[in-house]
Amino acid sequence: MSNRHQNEGVEAHLVLADGTVFEGEAMGAAVEVATGEVVFNTVLSGYQEVITDPSYAGQVIAFTYPHIGNYGISDADYESARPFCRGVIVRELARRPSNWRSTVDLGTWLATHGVPGITGIDTRRLTRHIRDAGAMPCAFGTADEATLRAAALAERGTDGVDLVAGVTTPVRYTVGDGPLRVVAYDFGIKTSILRQLGEIATVDVVPASTPAQELLLQPVDGVFLSNGPGDPAAVTYAIATIGSLLGQVPIFGICLGHQLLAAALGGQTYKLPFGHHGGNHPVMRLRDRAVEITSQNHNYAVTQGSVDAADVTHVNLNDGVVEGLRCREIPAFSVQYHPEAGPGPHDARYLFEEFRELMRSPSKGSRAQAH
Repeated sequence: MSNRHQNEGVEAHLVLADGTVFEGEAMGAAVEVATGEVVFNTVLSGYQEVITDPSYAGQVIAFTYPHIGNYGISDADYESARPFCRGVIVRELARRPSNWRSTVDLGTWLATHGVPGITGIDTRRLTRHIRDAGAMPCAFGTADEATLRAAALAERGTDGVDLVAGVTTPVRYTVGDGPLRVVAYDFGIKTSILRQLGEIATVDVVPASTPAQELLLQPVDGVFLSNGPGDPAAVTYAIATIGSLLGQVPIFGICLGHQLLAAALGGQTYKLPFGHHGGNHPVMRLRDRAVEITSQNHNYAVTQGSVDAADVTHVNLNDGVVEGLRCREIPAFSVQYHPEAGPGPHDARYLFEEFRELMRSPSKGSRAQAH
């Protein structure tokens, strides 16, 4: 009998670090205690892409949409080889998926990958609490409340932790067959990003710790800095590497890559109260005041005004967070959101074309390019 069926229907609790308790039922992998930093995601669909996004390493994902799992799991919708999140929280789990692409139901799939979850949770109450109190450590499972409360208090969370080391590729590999040559630093890269990059370039994906000197031993048209989990300030080796690459080759960063580029330029980052996690965040492109609806997944952001060498190109219309940067004197730009949008809207996919044009530019960095 699978873990899912052994665990299904068993009473479980979710306990936050501030002592707030939620009652539910266990699902997924059978565990007495699971811990992590709880965050909420507002997507209406795309739960498989969300769960397999390596950017959720160290976190427990609470879905605000009440009915999760109704179309099952598809072999075509992975964003990485497996889930890296610590757990999943849902209001109602669909145990009988209905979709011709589905190969397995969500609960069984979570159990297969060793990911615990809890269902029956009042996710509306949980979301409102996180919005008021901020993202925080939690514990959930079939253990008693006292045990879970102690585990939640002992959970470190993501502050100051290098989570990139646990999700990056251990070996170099190549994807795509485009005419340009791009090196992509894997800080937790998504399959949909590689799909977009592969249309414009042959992409060498390298471990996050790859030194700049090794990268520049062969001709390179551009460097891509991927998304990834956790606190950018903890990934000091990546910041140093990017600093060595600045001005040497065109650079494009997304999400964590945006934050790391800012840090390499001398900027500062900070933790948002509850992060941006969803597929409907409005972002204004300042050059023409066009509004893009974007997919986002990050808990940290770049401090406004801290990057003297770059102009802000995009801002979040919900809270004013810096969503894009472009260097004035060197060929480098970045965005906080996900232009590849898996899952999500495709409003910002033009950025991959702008990266291609930047790499093909004779000046390799004219301010007239892109943003």
